[in-house]
Amino acid sequence: MREVPIGGDMIRLGQFLKLADLIDTGGEAKVLIAVGDVTVNGEVDTRRGRQLHPGDVVAVRGRTVRVIA
Repeated sequence: MREVPIGGDMIRLGQFLKLADLIDTGGEAKVLIAVGDVTVNGEVDTRRGRQLHPGDVVAVRGRTVRVIA
């Protein structure tokens, strides 16, 4: 599992997907999250503004990354 550092103690899900290179555009993030293709800590989350913290695990399209500080 790849680890992706964030610049603080929190980042929003849509922003993190782009930072982690899991998607190409914010629009793509919006669609993937809305249709339930993104999981956070093993559960589908449809909130683009979901706050992620170090230790959270995000998966999309078979790729999984962990948020680190």
